[in-house]
Amino acid sequence: MVEAIRLRDDEVHEEPAVSLESFLDQSNATAVRIEAGEDARLLLPYLDRVSLIEIDFPAFGDGRGYSAAQILRESGYAGELRASGDVLLDQISHMRRCGFDAFAPNSPINPQKMEEAFKRFEHVYQATSDQRVPIWRHRHG
Repeated sequence: MVEAIRLRDDEVHEEPAVSLESFLDQSNATAVRIEAGEDARLLLPYLDRVSLIEIDFPAFGDGRGYSAAQILRESGYAGELRASGDVLLDQISHMRRCGFDAFAPNSPINPQKMEEAFKRFEHVYQATSDQRVPIWRHRHG
């Protein structure tokens, strides 16, 4: 894994993320890691004390992490949301739309290419956490 890419201005959270099971068994952790298939909703009662949630993408085709991110953002989580694992450049703009604001890919991502990916599509089709207005709303009010 390469160094994390952060799209946040706040201070970097230094505490390592613990597993969801470990997090639920202790009271002092402020960083948690959700593995593919784990239920992000288990964190909802604790969102006010979590500074970092890392969501694992074990394979580029595994989209469960997108749903977990969307659930957390829709529930009011404002801390760092980091996608880790098999994070590819082609997915990063979609991940950003679901609320990810940090990335820890297995392979390096060129920062210039990442910025280009964020700007590639002027219009979007669905409403997500990034508050961009879907194209159908532009067309139909």
